Amino acid sequence: MKNQPCVKIMTEWDIVAARQLGRKVAKELGFGTVDQARITTAISELARNIYLYAGKGQICIEELHDIGKRGLKLIASDDGPGISDIKKVMEDGYSTSGGLGAGLPGVKRLMDEFQLHSNPGKGTDIHAVKWLR
Repeated sequence: MKNQPCVKIMTEWDIVAARQLGRKVAKELGFGTVDQARITTAISELARNIYLYAGKGQICIEELHDIGKRGLKLIASDDGPGISDIKKVMEDGYSTSGGLGAGLPGVKRLMDEFQLHSNPGKGTDIHAVKWLR
């Protein structure tokens, strides 16, 4: 497996850098433009959440090579305040920032696999996978 490129998220510009990296890796892996857009949208949501709620963290992109399958995994991690009510943040329309509330439920819909682990006071890790069709 190749090394895992990561973008530290500390400013709004880092969100753009993470999107660009995600699009580059997705394109190199052979994803079409629609899936590239899905992946970069998911990265935007994850990176924006880190920026807004945790202050800092990182987005890493891992190439996946499984038996007869290829894909990529987005790993969003931070040491922020964590999510106290995961069920609530996974509801469509829920927002604490006044946004549309498409955030994490939207990421889950855009990707093929989605896992969220959060410990209040310790941070959050989200893994989202998109498989090449």
